[in-house]
Amino acid sequence: MNQLTRNVRFEESSKFLLKTEKIIPLGSQTFSKSYVQYPRGVSPLFINSAKGAKVWDIDGNTYVDLVNSLAAITVGYKNRTVDKAVRKQLRKGVIYSLPGSLEFEVAEKICELVPSAEMVRFAKNGTDATSAAIRLARAYTGKKHIAMCGYHGWQDWFIGTTSRNRGVPNEVSDLSHTFQYNNIETLKKIFSEFSGQVAAVILEPMNKEFPKNDFLKKVKQLAKQNNSVLVFDETITGFRFAEGGAQELFNVVPDLTTLGKGIANGYPLSAIVGNKEIMSEMNEIFFSGTFGGELLSLAAANVMLDMHLDKKVVPKLIQIGDEINSKVNELIEHYNLPSVLKIQGHSSWKILSWSSTECYSIDQLRTLFLQEMFLNGVLIINSHNVSTAINSFDIDRIVNAYDRSLSVISEGLNQNNLKSFLKTKPIEPIFQVR
Repeated sequence: MNQLTRNVRFEESSKFLLKTEKIIPLGSQTFSKSYVQYPRGVSPLFINSAKGAKVWDIDGNTYVDLVNSLAAITVGYKNRTVDKAVRKQLRKGVIYSLPGSLEFEVAEKICELVPSAEMVRFAKNGTDATSAAIRLARAYTGKKHIAMCGYHGWQDWFIGTTSRNRGVPNEVSDLSHTFQYNNIETLKKIFSEFSGQVAAVILEPMNKEFPKNDFLKKVKQLAKQNNSVLVFDETITGFRFAEGGAQELFNVVPDLTTLGKGIANGYPLSAIVGNKEIMSEMNEIFFSGTFGGELLSLAAANVMLDMHLDKKVVPKLIQIGDEINSKVNELIEHYNLPSVLKIQGHSSWKILSWSSTECYSIDQLRTLFLQEMFLNGVLIINSHNVSTAINSFDIDRIVNAYDRSLSVISEGLNQNNLKSFLKTKPIEPIFQVR
């Protein structure tokens, strides 16, 4: 092993990665959980167990988790209420040869919570749902082109527009066009260039920035004027920004919505929902999966949706996120780092925005930050995906980790020797997601 990256604290992670890489590409099933996102030798690359707001890596180190399974965990790991419902369902069966009644019960609760939901179909990943939305929109409108903003998964129609487009035919990627959030003119340009050809406008209703100047309302108006289907990808924002998602928060109702992540607190489930007229096209297109009606995930979702109906989740997420954000922003000011680091977005899903300096790149700054946060017991990538399991002691640990990490970055910048603090090579992002 390269001595530069050797760190006894992460010895088992480093050794296990060498074995894993031989039979699993990237050493992970999920791109955002792989070593390309974590600096090698100074990161916990494999987790052994989790409970509440904490995780333990295979070296035995403990972390407060701000990744929360890429925002899939909203009420903490091993939540008693959720897991009790899953165990109860397990005794009855995991999957049947015909639909189970839970499919209806969960769909009904989603329709009660999410403003755009009149009909519901289930899947397993966010990509399943967004791709179903695109197929529905094309079938409903008879058009081919897609206008999109944000991140929407790994399928050809989206990923073909990124630098990770290998294997995607040009004929497919040529039908997709990106526009900028809070810049309505970039969407108008797509409609002008491909007049009468745009089947769908799909976007994350928010990530870093709050909508400005009625942006979402203008997007909806443009889609309607051009007879295009408006799709909100609420894979993350659903059940985080409000009980009914960002569409409830901003009072803009799309034609279709895709849901995932926290819908079942980490159990694999996603959904596409929308108005009956468009969703009825499901009777004609082919969207089908053996495990769409898998019952353990539906049991988890069933009790999670009850929590949302009782408004027991989002208010607490916001409270926790606000407290962390306030204290971290004080530290950013204290160490004179506002020009380097900004924390943007909704309280339940804050995104870290880094800026390079004259001497140091974003990759160097971010790598040093991750290195120090891991060393001080906080698991983080580039956002605060909070869960309701985070308590006051966890917040103190997060703030202390930030204090020590930002202190190191500040010292490195002030003394112009930041590279000397790096114990590994800077990570290099493959493509910009947000």
